[in-house]
Amino acid sequence: MALVLAPELPLADWLLALDAQITRSPSFFEGRPVVVDLGALPQESQGVAEFLLMLEAKGIQIIGTEGAHPAWEGVERWGRPLAGGGKPGKPIEIPDEPAPAKAAAPAPEPVAPDAAPEVATLVIDSPVRSGQSIVFERGDVTILGSVASGAEVMAGGSVHIYGALRGRAIAGLAGNGKARIFCRKMHAELVAIDGVYQTADDMPASAIGKPAQAWLDGDNMRITTLD
Repeated sequence: MALVLAPELPLADWLLALDAQITRSPSFFEGRPVVVDLGALPQESQGVAEFLLMLEAKGIQIIGTEGAHPAWEGVERWGRPLAGGGKPGKPIEIPDEPAPAKAAAPAPEPVAPDAAPEVATLVIDSPVRSGQSIVFERGDVTILGSVASGAEVMAGGSVHIYGALRGRAIAGLAGNGKARIFCRKMHAELVAIDGVYQTADDMPASAIGKPAQAWLDGDNMRITTLD
C-alpha cells in the first residue's frame, strides 16, 4: 500500500513541516512506497522535477505522481502508476474469447456451504513496544495495552487501543476512509487514515492525554475526546 504525500503552497513551509515529521519519526518513510499528489500546485510552477528529486534525497521512495501537468519537464520520469491519488482501484477484468456453444450441462449437485469466514480483526493482548510494527491489512486491529513511542500499528480497518497511544496509528490502509482510530490516552506521534494524517504538533490540545478518536470529515481529519 502506497502512502500519499500532497504538497501545498508555499512549498518551503510544507518542506519544513515534512522535515519536522522526519525528525520526530526517522523511520516513518523507510521502505514505504509513496505517491506524490501534485494537484495542488499551479500549472505555472517551475522546478517540479527538482522538487521530487529533493524528496528522494530525504529518503522518500517515490513510485509515481498524480495531478502532474504535461508542461512540467522531467516529471514523466516518475510516471503515473496509481489512479485516484494513490488509492487502489478495482482490477479491470478482460473477458476471454467467447467459447463455442455447448449443450446444456446437467445441474450440479448441491454443495455444502463453507465454514463461516474468519472475523477480520486482529487482537494483540500485550503492549506494543518501541520499534515494533503491527500490520494487519484485512481488518481492524485491537491493542489491549499501550503503544509505545517509536512503535506503530497499521490496519486496513480501524485501530482500537485500550491504553496510551504514544507511537503511530495508521488506519484505512486499503482505502477505507470510514476507518477510525480510538485510544484511551492520546499522546500520538502521528495518526493517519486513508492517507490523511496529523502529527503531534497538529493535534488539538484538548485531546492530548485524554480518551480520543480520530476520523475523516471529507478531506479533513478530526480528533475529539470521547465523552
